[in-house]
Amino acid sequence: MSHNGLVHHSDQGVQYASYAYINYLKNHDIRISMSRKGNPYDNAFAESFIKTLKYEEAYLKEYRTFHKAYRNIEQFIDEVYNEKRLHSSIGYLPPNEFEMEVNN
Repeated sequence: MSHNGLVHHSDQGVQYASYAYINYLKNHDIRISMSRKGNPYDNAFAESFIKTLKYEEAYLKEYRTFHKAYRNIEQFIDEVYNEKRLHSSIGYLPPNEFEMEVNN
């Protein structure tokens, strides 16, 4: 199964750097991204996103199936996080709007 476009970001923990784990990601076409040793800022964006996802979506719902969780989280990312939620790091614009401005 290919996960086209999926990026797995982690720190350099032994569990994420193991041969078996990295091989699994590569075999499923998942791009590997690791923070630099001793640089906590590499994870800041990912950690901020996960916190937002938890508090604004996951903790507010009870998912009865994996499929339901997948659909709800996908919808949150597409319709809320990228379309409506304002991000201070990009001038208080939603990411899709910021991308359109940058590309014009």
